[in-house]
Amino acid sequence: MTARIPPLMERPALKALEAHYQKLRELHLRTLFADDPKRGERMTVEAVGIYFDYSKSRITAETLTLLLQLAQESGLRSRIDAMFRGEKINVTEKRAVLHVALRAPRGQSIVVDGEDVVPQVHTVLDKMADFSTGVRSGKWKGHTGKAIRNIINVGIGGSDLGPVMAYEALRHYSQRDLTLRFVSNIDGTDFAEATRDLDPAETLFIISSKTFTTLETMTNAHTARDWTLKTLKHPAAVARHFVAVSTNAEEVAKFGIDTTNMFEFWDWVGGRYSMDSAIGLSTMIAIGPEHFRAMLDGFHEMDEHFRTAPFERNLPVLMGVLAFWYSTFFGAQTVAVLPYEQYLKRFPAYLQQLTMESNGKHVTLDGIEVTYQTGPIYWGEPGTNGQHSFYQLIHQGTRLIPCDIIAFIQPLNPIGRHHDLLLANVFAQAEALAFGKTSQEVEAEGTPPWLVPHRTFEGNRPSNTIVLDRLTPAALGKLVALYEHSVFTQGTLWNIDSFDQWGVELGKVLAKRTAQELESTDEPHLTHDSSTNALIRRYRRLRNARS
Repeated sequence: MTARIPPLMERPALKALEAHYQKLRELHLRTLFADDPKRGERMTVEAVGIYFDYSKSRITAETLTLLLQLAQESGLRSRIDAMFRGEKINVTEKRAVLHVALRAPRGQSIVVDGEDVVPQVHTVLDKMADFSTGVRSGKWKGHTGKAIRNIINVGIGGSDLGPVMAYEALRHYSQRDLTLRFVSNIDGTDFAEATRDLDPAETLFIISSKTFTTLETMTNAHTARDWTLKTLKHPAAVARHFVAVSTNAEEVAKFGIDTTNMFEFWDWVGGRYSMDSAIGLSTMIAIGPEHFRAMLDGFHEMDEHFRTAPFERNLPVLMGVLAFWYSTFFGAQTVAVLPYEQYLKRFPAYLQQLTMESNGKHVTLDGIEVTYQTGPIYWGEPGTNGQHSFYQLIHQGTRLIPCDIIAFIQPLNPIGRHHDLLLANVFAQAEALAFGKTSQEVEAEGTPPWLVPHRTFEGNRPSNTIVLDRLTPAALGKLVALYEHSVFTQGTLWNIDSFDQWGVELGKVLAKRTAQELESTDEPHLTHDSSTNALIRRYRRLRNARS
């Protein structure tokens, strides 16, 4: 029987951290580096092709010891083991949490409800590979006999953000005579712009919905079918221009998709953890099965590192406890993710769902209201663009914003001095955030006294620098898994369920009811609050007047 984990505020290491924080909170990174000349070499970890420099964190060796002790007291080791064993650690939905099975190699065994799921995963991967190869080679023909040149993924949330991010991140490896687009928003503009210049005879839609009932996805799917049949006329065309990523064969068949072209995934895969499942079919078509499997290998390398490495050398654990440290003790409400790689322009947006849908929780696993902050807000933009946008607030604003700075040694598109200048900014920004510029240094430059306060940088802004050799499919897999397991680490410390998302449901239910009221030909009887009632009436009145 699993030992009971005391509430967070009662754990001995947490109490020790509270006392430690009082001594440390005013200590400046300038002092920490001056007192320890080897700090920048000592507070680093290199594993699975990632160099992780956390020396510019506002911690000492004692801080890290206490944070890792807290991880032990929080049952992190047993929670990791339980996840990899296939236990139902998503307690509110009574489900296993096995995104790690999606990238397990052939021959490995992970059992859920008495069944080894790894062979199922590879059966689907092989089916995806066969289909992707057919589309990429032109062997798969549309209804009129033309090859498919355009692929549109229709999904939302995890069925969209992961594929979009992966396609943009790995565009360098994509087949360039294929056009990949993504439709997620129920706003008709999203569909209209995605299809405006395409030929339906050369277009394939991937409808990604586990239940095949998701409102936004199915609304766009029906619009896609209408758009296709307006040109191709015959209902049989649907079977050649639509495939499904789903578990609901009945609804897939009712839509007109041949269920032999339905790619399965499982309820032990959460949407935001699904980009390496059949949800990644568009990614595999874009980059090819070989590169997709290399990405899975990268995921698996990080999984094994997380599962086996001691906590003091464990990249996701270190990243997770540091994020917890700033959120819980310094009151940091956000984390900035700053990839100095243009191909990762959608990575911060992807992380927003991964991190905030996972840890945006207000009760513990036991259903007890928390008395501390959980789930910081993740956001960011690629460098150097962000430097000319929001870095001002990070450097000289009043909020503490820890930063993850991501960089690569080798460029994918070497052009002149570009990459040296890019990396110069990586190192300079991390240095400026940490050490700033004192008023004495500003004065020494001959700055007029009245201008000195404006040109002074406090510094002491913490950051992690994450360096990889090159943005390959495997490197992307490692990065995504790094954040997946960091999220899990934070959730374990907070004792929350990082794998459910009940907060998404209420708005869905209310939207269905409200849609009926908006579309009713008769004046509906409204029972919302006065604001919502007034907005609905105003919309109906103005819409009807203009129609």
